[in-house]
Amino acid sequence: MQQLLFTFIILTSLTAIGQSQKTYSLQPESSTIQWLGSYTFLMSEHKGTVQFKEGELYTTNGNITGGQFTIDMTTITNPEYRDKGVGPVDHLRNEDFFDVSRYPVCYLKITSVEYFTENNKHKFLADLTIKDVTKSIEFWGTAHPEIQQLTTQFKIDRTRWGIVHNNKIKEHAISEAIAFDVTLQFKANTL
Repeated sequence: MQQLLFTFIILTSLTAIGQSQKTYSLQPESSTIQWLGSYTFLMSEHKGTVQFKEGELYTTNGNITGGQFTIDMTTITNPEYRDKGVGPVDHLRNEDFFDVSRYPVCYLKITSVEYFTENNKHKFLADLTIKDVTKSIEFWGTAHPEIQQLTTQFKIDRTRWGIVHNNKIKEHAISEAIAFDVTLQFKANTL
């Protein structure tokens, strides 16, 4: 019996050693998050960027298995209003929307990954935390292993996180969807 247990432990250890696990560090300065918000009834929109603070992507045998990322909400921009004084970014940063002084960061933690070889796409399930509210989201992404990059486009319904304008009339004029176009650049960690 002891010999059987010993053999099982050895085989389990060898299997674990055979699995190549890697951690990739996000390169925030080379990564981008572009956002797009629009009005419900007008042919108008606002767009800008927000930056990653840090993050990691995990793989086993070359397959993405998870990751976690921190987004710096204090970096949110809207270039079209850069020199025009008060604009949409002020509303996005204050308690009207993201309340950045109280909640300076958002978090995204990948909880599940499924790879589809036929179209070279990954389906991600993740927990997105905004303003201390965590909700599950699903999005598709494409890995570019030759350049250690991941790209994705997705939308969220901002109201799920309590991101609403304090003015009822303005709230109904703004689309609930926020669109994101994201490029994540990584660097493999060395032992």
